[in-house]
Order: sequence, then structure tokens, then C-alpha cells
Amino acid sequence: MIYLSSFMFSDQTVKNPNLYPYHVFEKMTERVLLFRPITILYGGNASGKSTMLNIIANKLGLKGQEYASCNMFGPCSYFMRFIGECRYTPGEEEDGSVVRIPKESRYIKSEDILYEIKKIQQEQVLADGYVYEHIRRGMPKEQRENLKNSWQMKKAMENIIFSQEKYSNGETTLQMLEDYIEPDGLYLLDEPEVSLSPANQVALAEQLNEMARFLRCQFIIATHSPFLLGTLNAKIYDLDSGELEERRWSELSNVRYFYEFFKKHKKEFE
Repeated sequence: MIYLSSFMFSDQTVKNPNLYPYHVFEKMTERVLLFRPITILYGGNASGKSTMLNIIANKLGLKGQEYASCNMFGPCSYFMRFIGECRYTPGEEEDGSVVRIPKESRYIKSEDILYEIKKIQQEQVLADGYVYEHIRRGMPKEQRENLKNSWQMKKAMENIIFSQEKYSNGETTLQMLEDYIEPDGLYLLDEPEVSLSPANQVALAEQLNEMARFLRCQFIIATHSPFLLGTLNAKIYDLDSGELEERRWSELSNVRYFYEFFKKHKKEFE
């Protein structure tokens, strides 16, 4: 399903050549992003792929959008001005009617994933929360002190530890994405491979392929993971090229680096 058909960044110019976010897209003003059910924005650090996702999220009003601030007092007017100058085309149904962006749509950042992982890893915080829940229910102080050293508390902490061991960082990432992603939605994913092993990256990519095919989901993904790039049935834009050039995954510099590295050490695997 195509909810977002195309997107064009602002083609306006400003006097200050370093003004954010104008300087990020100065070489892309005449290029249009054309989306498929899965589209990848590939690039290394500082390539602008995360900024692109945030600009799109702001333009569409998606959950998870972030504002860029020029100072501590609020959103930068140039950031909002830039968003206002961007243009997009929604998808169309078979009868030609315009498709609305579903309300379930959202922008999921790598920071969101790491935050969830951090919460799970904070055993003491969870233990304090367990005690606090009993306080909230009105348990007297004396009983609370007894609870801290009780068999009940011990079993609760064992369950917490078990959960931490059962759900590794990678499994937490997969579970979080599964909880957030619902059928019939547009999802912007910023480096969803965070904390995932290569095998789990492939598993995630296969899951996204199925969601796009069978659950009417559309994904725009910022990544440089060779495992996602090689597994997702996606259109790939190469931001490292300096322009919005479409590339095959095997042509990308990061993927080629992996290929050359293992090719160099081929004998060690034989």
C-alpha cells in the first residue's frame, strides 16, 4: 500500500549557507523522492537520512516527530518555514481517490528503541516501582519493609531477572517494533537494526517485507545495515552520492566494504 507517493524538499534559498535544515538539502532541491511500499534512505553519518525522516514526519504530523530548536526558547522558525515549503503527494486508491495518512502512522527513532531497552535493564527501578505500587494501594510502612525482604518480593525480582534474560536487547527491539507497528499504517524507521544481531536484522527485514505485502503497511527506513539492505524488497536512495540517486544494494559503499573485507579473509573461512 502507498500512503505517501512522493516528497519534495524545499527549493527555496536563504542568505546564510549554513542555516539548518536548508544546507542539508541544498543539492537535492530539484529531486523528488518517489516511494514504494518499502523505501530505504541509505547513507553514513551526517548524510541527512535521519533529518529527512524527521522533516517528513513533521510535514505529515506523525507521532514521534521532533522539532529542531535554534535556542532554548523554542522551535526554530527556519525549521518550521522549511517544512512549510516542502511538498508531498499522497497515494491513490484504485478508483483514483486520495489515500489519507492513517492515524496509526508514526516515526520510530533509534533513540526510542534504546530508551525502551534502558528501561528494561534498570532492575532497581523496576523493583522500586514494584514497592511503589503497593504504597499507592495504601500498604502501611511496616508492611512495606517486610515486603522488601519477603518471599513475594524475591519471586517478583526473579521474574524481573528472568524477563531481562529472556528478552535480550535485540529481542526487546523486535518486540517493541511489533507492538508499535499495526496494519494499515505509514512507518518511518530510523536505524531499526540498533542492538540487533545479523540474524535478527534479517528476521526483522523479512517481517517488514510481510507487513508491507500482507498488512497494507508502508515503510520509509533510514539504514546502512547490509543485512537490511540485502533482505528488504525496497527502493534504495543513496544519500552518500551527494544526490538522491537510486542504487542497488550491492553497489553501496558500505556493502562493498563488507564484501571486500570478507573477500580478503576468504581463506580463513575455508
